[in-house]
Amino acid sequence: MGIVHNPILRGFNPDPSIVRVGEDYYIATSTFEWFPGVQIHHSRDLINWNVVAQPLNRRSQLDMVGVPDSGGVWAPCLSWSNGTFYLVYTNSLTKDRLKDTHNYLVTCDTIDGEWSEPVYINSYGFDPSLFHDDDGRKWFVTMETDFREGHNRFSGILLEEYDENLKKCIGPVKKIFLGSDIGLTEGPHLYHIGEYYYLMVAEGGTFEGHAVTVARSKQIDGPYELDPQYPMLTSRNKPSALLQRAGHASIVQAQDGQWFMVHLCGRPIGPDRGYCVLGRETALQSIIFDEDGWIRLRNGGNEPFEAVEVPYNGPMPKPVNKKYTFEPGKPWDMDLQFLRRPMEEDTMSLTARPGYLRLYGKESLLSKFKQALVARRQQSFVFEATAVIDFQPDYFKQMAGLTYYYNTTQYYYFRISHDEELGKMLAILSCDNGEYSEPFAYVKLPESGKVWLKMEGHFETVTFLYSLDGVSYKQYGKDCDALRISDEHIDTTAFTGAFIGICVQDMSGFSKYADFEYFEYIEK
Repeated sequence: MGIVHNPILRGFNPDPSIVRVGEDYYIATSTFEWFPGVQIHHSRDLINWNVVAQPLNRRSQLDMVGVPDSGGVWAPCLSWSNGTFYLVYTNSLTKDRLKDTHNYLVTCDTIDGEWSEPVYINSYGFDPSLFHDDDGRKWFVTMETDFREGHNRFSGILLEEYDENLKKCIGPVKKIFLGSDIGLTEGPHLYHIGEYYYLMVAEGGTFEGHAVTVARSKQIDGPYELDPQYPMLTSRNKPSALLQRAGHASIVQAQDGQWFMVHLCGRPIGPDRGYCVLGRETALQSIIFDEDGWIRLRNGGNEPFEAVEVPYNGPMPKPVNKKYTFEPGKPWDMDLQFLRRPMEEDTMSLTARPGYLRLYGKESLLSKFKQALVARRQQSFVFEATAVIDFQPDYFKQMAGLTYYYNTTQYYYFRISHDEELGKMLAILSCDNGEYSEPFAYVKLPESGKVWLKMEGHFETVTFLYSLDGVSYKQYGKDCDALRISDEHIDTTAFTGAFIGICVQDMSGFSKYADFEYFEYIEK
């Protein structure tokens, strides 16, 4: 036996969908506006997890250019049947009351192979899942949105049969569940276990009121009976719980017959434990079926546990310590992602200067269209990130550097640029809910030569440092507020997480480039 310490997927890894194929466990998580779309994580011991696939890696599968912050890929569902992996997902082009949420299906024979072109399914709502019943029939499940005044905006769970030969759903569409009085019913997953069909949904919204609710029926199309002890998992009204925001779950049976559930959670810090800087993460719970056949946490209650026993032995996960270098022909590290679109030849090159990543300056960090930004998730409250940059700007609209990024309205940008009086210079551009400032005085830099930029995060603060030799560092400005880079600080609805990255802008439109020797991320 072994022990899992939650969360198992640290940092921005929400909306988990789990499946087991033989000895292998896979979890798919949401990526929102980050490209490639969908993270698929693999484990054999439920303790140690690694990203093994990002299936939506072509523009033809996932076009997110122009999608809003926290739009894009919502709540993928990963499943397997008769030798084929299935992945359904939403591409959310708008996310306010009038939602344009388009649902698609892709398939692949191997988890890390080339996934198919997408099959369009419907746009009734979001959070789709595909259920493979014992009789070979397949069913598409999604929540429904309703924008009308006086109507429930999350108006229920829809079910329709999917015909694999026709590659489309065949009617009728039936609403099988309206949700409980918690409301905001979404994230449906269906399971056929014993004599019952179990419908597991997320409710209460993805913040402090989040929850997992279960209903069941002996017929797939209902009527569904609500669990009399709902919600079966939640942190709502439990301010001391280590894992907050618990909800949006899926379940899996281990090889020895035990059942487990993965679910979304957050670990708040700061005043009143009000800020989830690491975003929404994924945790694991051990579950059982009680004497009445309802799903329960193995150790009782409905509050998520930090430590969970699993039927495998495995080493404890180690802190991340990665130095990203950029040799031609070297496989691209899946930690490093882009915004809304794949990087093209006019934006990135690994061969223009061998041993360096060359980024050609594109639009500002405000842009939802064409940025030259490469970033990875923050996965620890204490970290250090360093980038080595060779950049010769000659115009104030040209800049390159290191960014602590949440979305287009919320970031710190530690940047090298040009000033008419100082020449090459260093400064921070701060954006706080769309309000721009340059909080500290410019620092003059040598006109040529590399610059080392460093960011040190420690829970509620982030510190920026620079060096001209890679040995002796000097702090730039004062310690800054890291709590700003969180879901809870954003004025609009936001639910992603903090990223740390390198980027280049040339808002003159002439693609001034910067060369990066390496980018390093270390957890303390």
